[in-house]
Amino acid sequence: MIKFRALYLLIFLCAFTSHRGYAQLGISHEIGALIGPTSFFTDYGERWNVKNNLENAGLGIGLVHYMNFASSRKCNCYSTKNFFSDHFKIRSELDYFFSDLEHYGPVAKEDTDGGRLLRAMHGKSQLLEIGAALEYYPLSIRDYTSFGFRFAPFISAGFHFVYYKPSAYSDFGPLTNDKNLFRTFQNGGVNLEGGSTWSIQGSMGTRYRLSIVSDIVVEARWNYYDTDWIDGLNITAPQNKFNDFIFWFNVGYIYYLNY
Repeated sequence: MIKFRALYLLIFLCAFTSHRGYAQLGISHEIGALIGPTSFFTDYGERWNVKNNLENAGLGIGLVHYMNFASSRKCNCYSTKNFFSDHFKIRSELDYFFSDLEHYGPVAKEDTDGGRLLRAMHGKSQLLEIGAALEYYPLSIRDYTSFGFRFAPFISAGFHFVYYKPSAYSDFGPLTNDKNLFRTFQNGGVNLEGGSTWSIQGSMGTRYRLSIVSDIVVEARWNYYDTDWIDGLNITAPQNKFNDFIFWFNVGYIYYLNY
């Protein structure tokens, strides 16, 4: 775990401290912060149950850095125009997600031994992610920056390294005792050790030009993980067709460093 944490820190520092080197390439920089509710789609409750998804919503916080190819930090002017520089940005970021998790749904509501076992189980998951994404803007970034229009929609795709740490307990006693577990979690369906993995993420959103040095951004994002242990559970049942993933709706503030 120490090696992975060191790698995450190194990538983060490189992304946020490389302004001088990239400035020589005619690249300007933007930094910002994101915050918003996060829905965890895990093995707690029924994955597509509306109440389950709303009640198991947590919070996400992100620090972001953008490389903007449409303007040059050296001269505070526009770079040579081409399709890539006018429609793409590279985003690097550090994100933290957390949520308390409960079992909701028809089975958990039942007045049966299984229903009581589910209601007695409580969990939490925390994730620290670092990675990068490529953002595509259908409209001209140069025209948007010069107030040709106020809104700039975008879509993005990226890759993140992830460190996750779940925790859980039961009102009935230790989760190491199968008697305290719902049947689908027995025989190895609980692992609270945490670990490292990776995720792919896709998002769509829009920017709003707030001033010459700042934007407001609104984004909806999906993160899909290469593991089903983000929540510490992995049920052995036919309905468990997907790994864990989250949906993050965030609002953020972006500041332009080149002005």
